[in-house]
Amino acid sequence: VQLQASGGGLVQAGGSLRLSCATSRRTFGSYGMGWFRQAPGKERELVASISWPGDSTYYADSGKGRFTISRDNAKNTVYLQMNSLKPEDTAVYYCAFRWGYALGPPTFQEVDYWGQGTQVTVSS
Repeated sequence: VQLQASGGGLVQAGGSLRLSCATSRRTFGSYGMGWFRQAPGKERELVASISWPGDSTYYADSGKGRFTISRDNAKNTVYLQMNSLKPEDTAVYYCAFRWGYALGPPTFQEVDYWGQGTQVTVSS
């Protein structure tokens, strides 16, 4: 499975961005998806995740109330709507894919496939 992420860019504080991540081909089976991010000098951290088929979501405290994760299973695509962006949201954002029905958020080790990363830069 290959993941193609898009939607990053440069935005002013308070602005919004919508990230998308699509699998490279029609993916059959059950899988959860999520978004991690990694800022310079920091470890990769989970931002949000969504289970199969989409009825369970998780948000890290940093994104609660500002970020919304969703998925379109017909398009094999997951989205991350980010509102009220802050400079501390600046990072490379990676989409993540985990096979199975697990409802809880994935750990780094549980991710089966990673997207290539998309840069999000929030200016103050």
